[in-house]
Amino acid sequence: MRVSDCMTRDVKVIAPDTPIREAARIMARNDLGALPVGDNDRLVGMVTDRDIVVRALSDGKSPDTPVREVMSEGICYCFEDENLEHVVSNMGEQQIRRLPVMSRNKRLVGIVSLGDMASGKAQRQVGAALGEITQEGGRHSQSAEARH
Repeated sequence: MRVSDCMTRDVKVIAPDTPIREAARIMARNDLGALPVGDNDRLVGMVTDRDIVVRALSDGKSPDTPVREVMSEGICYCFEDENLEHVVSNMGEQQIRRLPVMSRNKRLVGIVSLGDMASGKAQRQVGAALGEITQEGGRHSQSAEARH
């Protein structure tokens, strides 16, 4: 099974200068937990609902704060033609719940989450990846110590 078999294709992308208030509105309106951040046709980050709470609200930032100040940079991604089991394994190792999906031309074509994959043939691998993701710490931890 390939990533393209289970990914979500309708992807909303926001600009880095979008206020976090607008990002939150888009997430609420579309029932999303994360948004890719794009700048001049290039993926530059991801912002999640948790980023807005942990990195913005907990620091007393204004709702007008640009997304670039709270987004995660150095985004991991996968390709639409990759083997699903390989991608699930990588998500577990990196402690990531969702990934942008790129074409081989490096164009954003979708998002894939563990939830998307759980309904397919990779259920066992998704369970193992979720076990790794829920371990404390890791590269994508949002604690102050992990970010600096």
